[in-house]
Amino acid sequence: MATDHLLASGESLNKRLAEKGLRFTSQRQHVYEVLISQRDHPSAEEVFMRAKQTKPEISMATVYNSLDALVKCNVIRQVNVDRGAAMYCSNMNEHAHFCCDDCGKVFDVNLKDSPRMPEVDVPVDFEVRSIDISLHGRCSGKCEDCGQN
Repeated sequence: MATDHLLASGESLNKRLAEKGLRFTSQRQHVYEVLISQRDHPSAEEVFMRAKQTKPEISMATVYNSLDALVKCNVIRQVNVDRGAAMYCSNMNEHAHFCCDDCGKVFDVNLKDSPRMPEVDVPVDFEVRSIDISLHGRCSGKCEDCGQN
């Protein structure tokens, strides 16, 4: 079941926020709708610019707070690539990310099998909750910025 479409309704988003003790607001719904409207990985600044197009009164602080709330209730993921700005992903299905070393864009890539815990020495008191897989390379032919080189 696609999480995006389920949560596009305010009622379902409201439920997910309430489960984490967070209030539903029209600004949070707007930021979420901005994220699911395109399948890319925008930074908070890019989300702000997009959100402002249809809700000019929205502030950068509201966008940051909305993104934090949406990450906390697990309807979006925060993606961190190297030392760059955090990016946000609305695809909640299991997948990896391909990061272009030239243009900096991030693309979703499907996994053929579910990720498994690699053999690593994790300290006894530590609990692994998730595995993030990022592939790095060049996206030639995939985007306008790199496809021409």
